[in-house]
Amino acid sequence: MRCTNKNEKTIPRERRSTYQREISRRRRQRRLIIRFVSLLVILVLLLGGLGYEFLLKSHEIELVKAYDKTDSTFGLTTVSFDGDFSTSFASDLCVAPQEDVVLSDFSVEAVSAAIFSEADHQTVYAKAVHERRYPASLTKIMTCLVALKNGNLDEMVTVGDECRDIDVGSSVCEIQPGDVLSLRELLLGLMINSGNDAAMTIAKNVGGSVENFVAMMNEQAAEIGAVNTHFMNPHGLQDENHYTTVYDMYLIFHEALKNDDFRDIISRHSYYASFNTTTGEERNITWESTNHYFINQAVPPKDVEVVGGKTGTTSEAGACLVLLSKNKYGNPYVTVIMKEPDKDSLYQEMNQLLGKINEK
Repeated sequence: MRCTNKNEKTIPRERRSTYQREISRRRRQRRLIIRFVSLLVILVLLLGGLGYEFLLKSHEIELVKAYDKTDSTFGLTTVSFDGDFSTSFASDLCVAPQEDVVLSDFSVEAVSAAIFSEADHQTVYAKAVHERRYPASLTKIMTCLVALKNGNLDEMVTVGDECRDIDVGSSVCEIQPGDVLSLRELLLGLMINSGNDAAMTIAKNVGGSVENFVAMMNEQAAEIGAVNTHFMNPHGLQDENHYTTVYDMYLIFHEALKNDDFRDIISRHSYYASFNTTTGEERNITWESTNHYFINQAVPPKDVEVVGGKTGTTSEAGACLVLLSKNKYGNPYVTVIMKEPDKDSLYQEMNQLLGKINEK
């Protein structure tokens, strides 16, 4: 017999059974809730991990836009970058939309042309700046840039037979195998007199081979965002796979202008070269600029200072010109024209562009 407290209430057997079933049911519910919450937490963590992986992979972006903050197509494929794209790429650059940037009551006949303000990073005028064009000797801006970044300007270079591996009748600075010049002098011959022989000599000696140097040129173009550019040689003689755009030429020129030696080289109107051959013979050559503004064959508009630039002309490329100039307030501008029919038209229309920078 079980002893009980007389004040204790006796729970009928049926009620105890019901109560125990209720306890069991509630325990099962708690276990189900715990399992559900656990699964939910795992799912959240999994989705979070996938989202983080996606963000990491988003650094490899399929871009179909111009280097600008607008919805405009630039025509590149896949570009990898680290960090903030707008900051890392465009913080000190003019950006150009796919559409032309027009000025009221102003136009030029050139196939492609542009005005870029270096002071406030604005594209003032743009006509077909993302269309492929043959650069001719504008190529030498990149040749000079790669040499400045990878060579020693004071290194003495012996000219080899590569200087003759160019088209007969093309622009040369008249160096010959056996001549011994500094890399600095070769760059002066390259940029002032537009020497294709100098281009080949520079490429061979800085790159180890012309082919390797051209690969360095293409790597440099990709690095600065000139993705619509492809080089096949260091001088710009015609090749259907050798092309660029007005905007890419701006990017290349802008990058080169960061170098003090480049700015010095392009500002020279002429250079008197005196050097020896491997046999000790002395040679003297005067290189005159191909820039008509520097040889009194063209006059810029009033109060515009032409600082320097590069010319380029072939039958396929037409007449081309890239300039750094300053307006009457001292503000710098880059102006580019590609594929003019002839040099007279080139300088007439370049003066139209230069006239516009004084209005800014």
